[in-house]
Amino acid sequence: MLTVEDLDVWFGHPPERVDAVQSASFTVPQGESFGLVGESGSGKSTILRAIAGLIDTWSGRIEVAGETIAGRHRTRTFHKTVQMVFQDPYASLHPRHSVDRVLSETLRLQGMDRVDQRITRLLDQVGLGQGFRFRYPHQLSGGQRQRVAIARALAAEPRLLLLDEPTSALDVSVQAEILNLLCDIRAERGLTYVMVSHDLAVVAHMCDRLAVMRAGRIVEQMDTARLRAAAAQSDYARALIAASTGYRRPA
Repeated sequence: MLTVEDLDVWFGHPPERVDAVQSASFTVPQGESFGLVGESGSGKSTILRAIAGLIDTWSGRIEVAGETIAGRHRTRTFHKTVQMVFQDPYASLHPRHSVDRVLSETLRLQGMDRVDQRITRLLDQVGLGQGFRFRYPHQLSGGQRQRVAIARALAAEPRLLLLDEPTSALDVSVQAEILNLLCDIRAERGLTYVMVSHDLAVVAHMCDRLAVMRAGRIVEQMDTARLRAAAAQSDYARALIAASTGYRRPA
C-alpha cells in the first residue's frame, strides 16, 4: 500500500537549510497499521506531511497503491486513496462551517452521490448522532471534533489513513474512545494506517509494526511484540522504551 524509499525532507536554503528527514525507508502492506515514534522534532510528522503533499521540498521515492508520487502535486486518485487526520481537531475544522457543511463539501469534492444518506452513515460510524449534524466546532468537545475529523477523512472512502498524533490533544479519558473507534473502523473497512505518536503505549495498542526515529533518521524497525518485550536492538530505541515506562525510584 505504501513504499517510502530514501526519503529526504528539508526546509530552507543553504546555509540555513534544515534537513528534517534523511534517508528514511519503510514499506506498509495492505491492511497493516504502521507506527512512527521518536522524540519531538525527530521527523515523524514531517514524513506524513510529505506523503500527503503538504511539503514540496523532498526527494526520494514515495509510492501509494502502485502510484508513484512526484513533488507536491497529488492526483484525484491519490486523494480518494489517502486521507489524513491531524493532531488538533479544532485547528483542522473551519470554525464557521457546521458539521453538515464540512462533510457535504468533502463528499461533493469527491464526486459522491446521495450526500444526505452518506452524512447520516458517517456520523453513525464515528459515534455521533444526527443531533450533531448542524453544530459548529465551538459547540463540540475535543473528542467530538476529532470524530468529525475522522468522519471527514472517511468520506472519501480511502484505503490509507495518515494519523498524526490523533489523540494527543485530547483528555486522557477520551483518548481510549478515539483509539478504539479507529481500531473498529480499520477492522470494518480493511484500512491501512500510518500513525505518528510519541506515546509508545498507544503504538503498542494500535500498530503491527513501527519505526523508531531519531534526528530525522530511522534507527530501527520492529514489530510491536518486540516493543512490548522491550527487546529493541539499538541503544536509542532501548533508551526510548525505558523512558516511556516512567520514573522509577532508585534502589
